[in-house]
Amino acid sequence: MKIKLLPITVTFLFLIFFLVFFLGLKNPNIYKPNINEKKEIPFFTAKLFNSTTSINSNEIFVGKNFYLLNIWSSWCVPCRYEHEFLIKLNKEENLKIVGLNYKDNVKNAKNYLEELSNPYDISISDKSGLIAIEWGAYGVPETFLIHEKKILKKIIGPITSDLMKEIKELINL
Repeated sequence: MKIKLLPITVTFLFLIFFLVFFLGLKNPNIYKPNINEKKEIPFFTAKLFNSTTSINSNEIFVGKNFYLLNIWSSWCVPCRYEHEFLIKLNKEENLKIVGLNYKDNVKNAKNYLEELSNPYDISISDKSGLIAIEWGAYGVPETFLIHEKKILKKIIGPITSDLMKEIKELINL
């Protein structure tokens, strides 16, 4: 009797574990943030890139212009990939691009902009990374499309040609 009970018990336990894991795989709890909600931009004060002059968000995001806040670093490989798209977007008349240099060495960042050219209308520095955290950034690169001090779109990762087209459509409505 003991010999027959052991295989049945092991088989039953195996089936229960299999069922639990199988149901867990069918229902993943993956967190996906809402990245297209219209919310107010956070207020911040920062230093202009490579300067001791401070500026706040109310001085940067003014009027009815569209703004693209791009969080970048010289050590970020995807930032290099998206740079050509930022150069192209800088040619749009009703779009101002703001660069937020994230946790970077000033010399390296200056060399990066000299090498690839500067697509930013204004650049600010975030050596501590706190400004990026206030914006809800996960890393670099991240980009926020802003209009009338509201975030219209958040792009996690590099800007691609498809995202560039989408940004152009949004600002030319």
